[in-house]
Amino acid sequence: MGFLTGKTAIITGGGRSVLSDGRCGSIGYGIATAYAKEGANIVITGRNMQKLEDAKKELEEKYGIKVLALQADISAGADNEAVAAGVVNKTMDTFGRIDVLINNAQASASGVPLAEHTTAQFDLALYSGLYAAFYYMKACYPHLKETKGSVINFASGAGLFGNFGQSAYAAAKEGIRGLSRVAATEWGKDGINVNVVCPLAWTAQLENFEKAYPEAFKENVKMPPAGHYGDAENEIGRVCVQLASPDFKYMNGETLTLEGGMGLRP
Repeated sequence: MGFLTGKTAIITGGGRSVLSDGRCGSIGYGIATAYAKEGANIVITGRNMQKLEDAKKELEEKYGIKVLALQADISAGADNEAVAAGVVNKTMDTFGRIDVLINNAQASASGVPLAEHTTAQFDLALYSGLYAAFYYMKACYPHLKETKGSVINFASGAGLFGNFGQSAYAAAKEGIRGLSRVAATEWGKDGINVNVVCPLAWTAQLENFEKAYPEAFKENVKMPPAGHYGDAENEIGRVCVQLASPDFKYMNGETLTLEGGMGLRP
């Protein structure tokens, strides 16, 4: 029996993605795998239904848990409150409880200087990241209050350090950090734990970027001090498992950075 057996986690951006060596190739899929290994039932959302179905098939077959795969896209012009509420309602209909909400999904146009950023590009980052976290947190709140659950939101070093060409992405991620701190303050009395993780993970996107543009990769992606990038499942996914533990309630409201081999650093 795993640590999270009987619990239910919603993970946005959880479609299947793998590296060339077969390891988990995205943060969302890495988290989903870590949670599945601990016995949690999982709801994964995303825009690409094929990737979601691939994740569902593999996780259910390997770990004997149940996965609900739902296509959902928080975007400009959509009825986003209804999108998030629909995911939450289907989760409750299927599993009857929500213990963990992980807001991982994020889209953006990176590499575009601030003066050249378009409104559409800015909206893409804000809606897929900040607004998505806002709507899912609101929709999940009464259920997390019932289970004394956890919210784990994902921000980024792009906001912490002001990465070139990532103005919209950084703005969305810093907005998520602010939103999370307010939620930690307001929801602490309800027994809900809210934390932020700022990871630097080795993903399929980075792997493809390095292969296609080795010089640009060298200029823009810096190796962490420990000498390797975070592993999506074994480091970032496991941290998210720990943050669902009652033992981590004291960390409510913290921003945690996770770099290769560095572990948790407030």
